[in-house]
Amino acid sequence: MESIRFAESLAVFVDVAQARSFSAVARRRGMVASSVARQIDALEQDLKVPLFTRSTRALVMTDAGQLLLERAQKILRDMTDARSEVVSLDQRVQGLLRVSCVPAFGRRHVVPHLASLLEKHPALSVELELTERSVDPVLERFDIVIRIGPQPDSSLVGQRIGSQRYIMGAAPSYLARHGRPTHFEDLARHHLIDRQHSTNARGWRELDGFDWSQPPHFALESDDCDSRRMCAAQGLGIALMPNWAIGEDLAAGRIVELSLEGAPKQPATGIFMLRAAPHASVKVRAFTQHLLDSIGRSASWVSDAATALQ
Repeated sequence: MESIRFAESLAVFVDVAQARSFSAVARRRGMVASSVARQIDALEQDLKVPLFTRSTRALVMTDAGQLLLERAQKILRDMTDARSEVVSLDQRVQGLLRVSCVPAFGRRHVVPHLASLLEKHPALSVELELTERSVDPVLERFDIVIRIGPQPDSSLVGQRIGSQRYIMGAAPSYLARHGRPTHFEDLARHHLIDRQHSTNARGWRELDGFDWSQPPHFALESDDCDSRRMCAAQGLGIALMPNWAIGEDLAAGRIVELSLEGAPKQPATGIFMLRAAPHASVKVRAFTQHLLDSIGRSASWVSDAATALQ
């Protein structure tokens, strides 16, 4: 098998190994499932060893497949790094940039700036995955992962691009109807908007200092950040939201920030761009600087963005 074809087959193999599905990989790559299966067949024939045990219900990697997966991920990562380093010699921003981000932040602070980025760098293309799951940029070959909140120690290279602070707020129309609370305990008499299935400090129930065993009325519970924001602006109740989500609503007066006596402190946490490569490629630097410039102009919540690129 020729080197280029082998590299292409390795990339398809890694995708199949991670997805455990020919059809899922085919949809992502714009192919038909039979074409993906044929590439895996050809790779197995070239290596003279089965990589998957196939059944009508599942694909299971063989020991040989597991070994190849470990090596293939490093090979593909090294190839990507080598290409980026060579391309960067002439300082042109080009190629595919793969980015993963939390959906609500991506929709509000990444997607609106992609058109101007690609207008500035027409040879660049972006693949953006909006997901709540914790993406591994090494295993999944993402150039940049945008994460919010405290980050565990890892081998990833991180750059802080902003800060997040949680705000209690409600629409003026809600406060006119129900009164303005002044103490944290007053929330027991109010309608709240909460994150559904909340398991961390992003929901009302995770705040200390209140007896949530007898909860107030939750007018809305939703996993979608924008839905909670819009309902708060429409006067459904009092929301606990990150400042990057409601900054524009606060500035426009659609939501009023509440300062409640006795409320637990909400320490600021970071918003980070993370990458696996030790040195940022030209396209990564271009995307990072463009995003910093764009959100710096449009969002008042970014007050401590670090503009120095590594």
